[in-house]
Amino acid sequence: MERVIILGAGGRDFHNFNTFFRDNSSYRVVAFTAAQIPFIENRIYPPELAGRFYPDGIPIYPEEELLDLITENRATKVVFSYSDVSYEELMHMASKVIAHGADFLFLGPGKTMIESKVPVISVCAVRTGCGKSAITRKLATIFKELGIRVSVIRHPMVYSTFEPVLGFSNIKDLDKKACTIEEREEFEPLVKKGITVYAGVDYKQVVRAAEFDSEVIIWDGGNNDFPFVKPDMEVVLLDAMRPGHETSYWPGEVNLRRGNLYIITKVNEARKSSLKRIRNSIYEINPEAEVIEAPSIFTVTNPKILKGKKVLIIEDGPSITHGGIAFGAGASASRGIASKLVDPRPYAVGSIRKVYEKYPHIGRVLPAMGYSQEQIKELEETIKRVDCDVVVIATPVDLRKIMKINKQTVKVSYDFVIDLSHFVNSFVEEYIEKGS
Repeated sequence: MERVIILGAGGRDFHNFNTFFRDNSSYRVVAFTAAQIPFIENRIYPPELAGRFYPDGIPIYPEEELLDLITENRATKVVFSYSDVSYEELMHMASKVIAHGADFLFLGPGKTMIESKVPVISVCAVRTGCGKSAITRKLATIFKELGIRVSVIRHPMVYSTFEPVLGFSNIKDLDKKACTIEEREEFEPLVKKGITVYAGVDYKQVVRAAEFDSEVIIWDGGNNDFPFVKPDMEVVLLDAMRPGHETSYWPGEVNLRRGNLYIITKVNEARKSSLKRIRNSIYEINPEAEVIEAPSIFTVTNPKILKGKKVLIIEDGPSITHGGIAFGAGASASRGIASKLVDPRPYAVGSIRKVYEKYPHIGRVLPAMGYSQEQIKELEETIKRVDCDVVVIATPVDLRKIMKINKQTVKVSYDFVIDLSHFVNSFVEEYIEKGS
């Protein structure tokens, strides 16, 4: 019997276990490890989800303990199961594992994708922070306007509890079940548009729940992971600001090679040479593909407040951290209006300070980290300490509803100028009308 350790970050790891290892008598998963996302290690994947071979559940350890875990548990295989990792970092990890005597493995779509009874569109990307959520909202809205029942299945966000299935149809559902800033950022904008969002840990159950009241499902991917649900059409986003990343981060290149429709975002912010390089990458892999360019647009509530002021910029957390972006929509919208972007690093406390240490590429912005109530309080305290006139909130969710901000604030939202109605109409004709 092969003894297995799964390297994860609170999403793909549990999905790989559920779909391939849980009922497989040829393997025993002896441990999960956790990276990227804080506060998910030192827990137990519960026995009620782990299944009959795991009456005590499965322990989750920090990834830093990996080599010791291989030795202590006599592990023969290590399965890499998280996303948005550079090829260089990935292969350094593989080399350590192999040198320690274990095999280093990946699981692909054939063993992990769940088939749905209703048509599925996936929205994925080659890096974190390309704008998947905005595109998902646009697609879902078009389906709804056509009178087609649509729901969204979101990549897992297992930051607090191990719920097999989560469904969010209204704000009350969010208030009861979505505990972190990151969860609300992904769920709230869709729920406000009247679109039900599903997530959880056991995606066979999640898919069955979404099928019940849907004529079409949109898979809203996390980071640059490939879908958990088998899609009929795959929309893949590329960031014009990050040329070359589409072929140098795992598993973003998998998405690049699977796409049916490619959307290059932020084209108005990037150099023409960068855009050309990205287009060439797409052409080399899929020369017949449809490619759409999507300029960014920023909306600032009361921009006059920013004029000549010292401002603190709060950006989307994952995009700024493991997404590798130095700044986001908040900084882009504020430059040229504010007199100064205040550097928040000297004021950071607790786990927020550690974020800057772990991700030194971050610019003069504050990532909205809120993976626990304690971290939300530390974010609030950091904001309170910063010497600024105005706080610019550029997160999908309005932080003013989650914490007290003792300074004047403005909200920045972003979107893309793009018409996806032709794509939706073609999808309806091919996969819904023909199947009805």
